[in-house]
Amino acid sequence: MNNAKILIIEDDAPIADLLSYGLSMEGFHTRTAADGAAGMQEIQSFQPDLLLLDWMLPDTSGLEICKQVTSGYNLPILMITAKSDITDKVLGLEFGADDYITKPFDLREVIARVRTILRRVEQAGAGAKAESNSEGYSFHDIDIITEERLVKKNSHDIELTPKEYDLLLMLVRNPGRTFTRSELLDSVWGYHFAGDTRTVDTHIQRLRKKLEAQEYIATVFGIGYKFKKQVLQHDT
Repeated sequence: MNNAKILIIEDDAPIADLLSYGLSMEGFHTRTAADGAAGMQEIQSFQPDLLLLDWMLPDTSGLEICKQVTSGYNLPILMITAKSDITDKVLGLEFGADDYITKPFDLREVIARVRTILRRVEQAGAGAKAESNSEGYSFHDIDIITEERLVKKNSHDIELTPKEYDLLLMLVRNPGRTFTRSELLDSVWGYHFAGDTRTVDTHIQRLRKKLEAQEYIATVFGIGYKFKKQVLQHDT
C-alpha cells in the first residue's frame, strides 16, 4: 500500500507541496497538478491509485473533474474542500468521491484517510479473488468477472468507479433481497453516513445508465433497491 501512487490536484502551491511531502515521507509516490486540465493529463500518464482533489480549481470545479474521472476511470477520490456545509459534502459524494476532508486539515488525518480508502480497495479485490478464481455473474448481455473486478457488456469493458462496482456486486450477490439505502451505505461505503442518503440514489442511477440495466436493478418504493432474482446466472 505504501508504494501506491497519489495524484494531488490542488492550485494552492503550499498546500500541494505539504501534501506531496507528507505522503512521500510515508512511502507514497506523488505528483501534483495545479488545475483540472493538467490533472486530467496526469491521470492518463501517471495512472495513480488514488486522487486527492481540491474542490475549487482555477479552470473548473473539482466536482466537474470528479464527474469526468468517475465516468471514465476506476479511481478512488478523496475530495479536499473548504466547504463545511453538509449539503456540499453530500454533493461531493454524489458526484463519485469516496471520502472528503475539510480545510484546514491535519496532515495525519489526510494520510489516515488515504490509507483507509486504499485498504478498502485492496480488501475488496482480495476478497473477490479469495472467493473463487472462476466466480462470475451474468445477466442479459452483462458479465461480472469478480477476480478482475471487471464488468463487460456485449464483451466490451464498462468503466465503473470502485463504489459503483461494489454497489453492483452487493446487489447481485443478494438477488431478490431488498436493501435500504442506509444498509447499502453501511455495507458499500464502510461507515454509516449520518446525513442524506441521496448518494446511494445517484450511484444507482449511474449504474443503470452505464449498464443500461434499468429493468434489473429495481426500486422498492419507500425502502430501497434490489436486484431481480430471476434474471441472474451464476458462473462457476
